[in-house]
Amino acid sequence: MVAVPIAEKALIALVRRMAARAKNPAIQTAIGDDCAVLRLVSDRGKPKDTLVTTDFTLEGIHFRRDWHPAESVGHRCLARGLSDIAAIGGEPVAAFLSLALPRDLPQSWVGRFARSLISLAERYGVTLAGGDTAESPNGILADIVVVGAVPKGKAVLRSGARPGDRIYVSGELGGSAAAVWQMRKKPKRKLNPREYSRHFFPEPRIELGRILREKGLVTAMIDISDGLSTDLAHICEESGVGAEIEAEVIPRAIIGKPAREVDLQFALHGGEDYELLFTVPRGKRVPTGLAGVPITQVGHITRGRKVIVRNESGVGYELQPRGWEHFRK
Repeated sequence: MVAVPIAEKALIALVRRMAARAKNPAIQTAIGDDCAVLRLVSDRGKPKDTLVTTDFTLEGIHFRRDWHPAESVGHRCLARGLSDIAAIGGEPVAAFLSLALPRDLPQSWVGRFARSLISLAERYGVTLAGGDTAESPNGILADIVVVGAVPKGKAVLRSGARPGDRIYVSGELGGSAAAVWQMRKKPKRKLNPREYSRHFFPEPRIELGRILREKGLVTAMIDISDGLSTDLAHICEESGVGAEIEAEVIPRAIIGKPAREVDLQFALHGGEDYELLFTVPRGKRVPTGLAGVPITQVGHITRGRKVIVRNESGVGYELQPRGWEHFRK
């Protein structure tokens, strides 16, 4: 395939046409001016807090072009930001995308990336309201900013967990990390995205996060982007508590063909699942499913500062955070 460079002006026009379908009353001015103008409309006159999150998607770190189709890269780019909004219990409103692209990148790749990102945005009522473009000398760099809203003072933070709270996770864990392991094991083999959907096309738990917040069920919440061991440690650190979890009840993802359950280590330490990890006060009932997503109790919060995991024999050991961490050697 011969790469056909796309001029910056043409690229902006292409993305603007794709994004123009969305009609969002919160967006007063979108692509075309120096700044987007957002008006976050209150429900029944009640004030809202504005949420802002940003995430990088870097070629060679978060994806490889020989492993990931452009549609997956675009989807995952936005899903990362949407998942952060879900973890607060918020609702996303607008997204801003900055792209740095190699000169020889085929225009078709850019189009497929943008269509997939915007398709996911439309599903969640999000408008792509602006961004920036530049030439990159070394691979693709995408920075996504997502703006959302939550009723004033109702954002669910990581710092609210208390001793005795129960620990829950949504969905199944380890599917994304297991897919990466498979690709590293056999770099020339392409995986079928349908068989590893939690890696290639993860679903942010926007509705689930909103329901948990509206029902007043949760004391602390985080999305599992770096791995259960690391993200549970984040909650414990911010809340000043410890935790104890049961290895045998951690829900593990089913992947591949023939379908098989992932190894426990992927479920404990694998990142990019974008499920929700949250704590609930003892005595509050949590259903086994919400918003069509399975919910599993995996442990409880303790007064100590360590995270303990118990194996099938009941033997406990300290769970070290071994999920994803940039700059770790």
